[in-house]
Amino acid sequence: MSYPKKKLPKKEKNEIVGGTLYLVATPVGNLSDISERALKVLSEVDFIAAEDTRNTGVMLSRFGISKSMVSYFEHNKRERGEMIAERLERGESCALVTDAGTPAISDPGEDLVCLCAERGIPVTSIPGACAAICALTLSALPTGRFTFEGFIGTPKNERRERLSELAEEKRTIIIYEAPHRLRGTLADLLNYFGERKISLCREITKLNEEVMRTTISDAIKYYENAVPRGEYVLVVEGKKEIQSFDYPEDITEHVNSLIKSGLDRMEAMKKAARERGITKSEVYKSYVSHADES
Repeated sequence: MSYPKKKLPKKEKNEIVGGTLYLVATPVGNLSDISERALKVLSEVDFIAAEDTRNTGVMLSRFGISKSMVSYFEHNKRERGEMIAERLERGESCALVTDAGTPAISDPGEDLVCLCAERGIPVTSIPGACAAICALTLSALPTGRFTFEGFIGTPKNERRERLSELAEEKRTIIIYEAPHRLRGTLADLLNYFGERKISLCREITKLNEEVMRTTISDAIKYYENAVPRGEYVLVVEGKKEIQSFDYPEDITEHVNSLIKSGLDRMEAMKKAARERGITKSEVYKSYVSHADES
C-alpha cells in the first residue's frame, strides 16, 4: 500500500505546526529523563492524546503544564483515532503520549500513525526513553542485532506459534512481560528455547531498578520463592550455532551415555538438551520414539 506523500510544513526551529501529530516520548520512571523539547511540545500543542489521562495529568502537573486531553487506548482506538485525525485535518496540533516511554511501540499509537499516513497528515517524533532499548543496553548480551517482540500473546495457539518461531531466532530477543505472567513465561521459554542466558530488567530508571543477568532455569528457581514485582523487560540470548560437539550425534545415544555416567533418565535428557542447545521436549520425543521403535 502506498500512502500519499506530504512533507512537514516549513517552520522555524522547534515551532509547533498546526495539523501535525507529535509522538512525544515520556519517562519510563524517572521524571528527570523528559527532554526540554518534549516539554515545549506538550506545552504548545492544541491538545494531548494520552493512554491514561489521569497518569499523564499527574506528570504534566509536575511540570506546570495544563492542557486539554483526550484518551486514546486499545479499546477506543478506532473511534478516537478518527476523531483525532479529523481535528488534525482541521489544523489543530496534537501530542500523542503513552503511560511510559515512546508511543507507537507495542501500543495502539501504531494504528494512529498508520491512519495519519493514509490521510497524508504529517507525523513527527520527539525522541526519548524506550524501555526495550534501555534493557538491551543493560543486558550484557549482544546488541548489534536484536528483535523486539513486545508482549507475547496469551491465547495458547498464538503463544505456541510465536515461541516456536522465536526458538530459531539467532538475534537477541526482547520481550515485555507483566509480573503476574512472569513465572509462566519463564517456564515457556525454557520449554521452547532450552537453556539460555537471560537478563530480567524491572522498574527501569526507578528507585527499585533491578537487572538480573542469569540463565532461564536459574531465573525460574529464583522466582519459585521471590514474588515478581513491577513491569519486566526480558532480554534473551539468541539461538547459538553449534560448531562442533564432543557427544554422540544421535540423541538417544547421547542420553544413554549420560545415564551410564550416573544420571537418571530425566536428568540425562535435561543435560542433553542443554548441551545440544535444544529443548527438553525435543530430546524426550526423539528418545521415546527410538524406544518405541526398539
